[in-house]
Amino acid sequence: MNNIDHLIKLANRIGDFFEALPDREEGLAGIANHIQKFWEPRMRIAMLDFLEQQPDGQASTIALSDIALLAITRNKEQLTPKTRTAP
Repeated sequence: MNNIDHLIKLANRIGDFFEALPDREEGLAGIANHIQKFWEPRMRIAMLDFLEQQPDGQASTIALSDIALLAITRNKEQLTPKTRTAP
């Protein structure tokens, strides 16, 4: 399994947890907040770079769940490490 596959699995597990919340907006915010707090900057950069190349969140054998994809793309600015310079 390559690194992005592992990150997708992690993001989907987070998404599964927060998708159970009755308020979808709260769930989307919870996913983004969790990733921001607990993922190292290089993990967030790897996911954001992957989504630049694959906006549908589909890797070769795995894909981001709908809720995880939406949470990450909607909160891209929040998830971008502050030390990263714009391309």
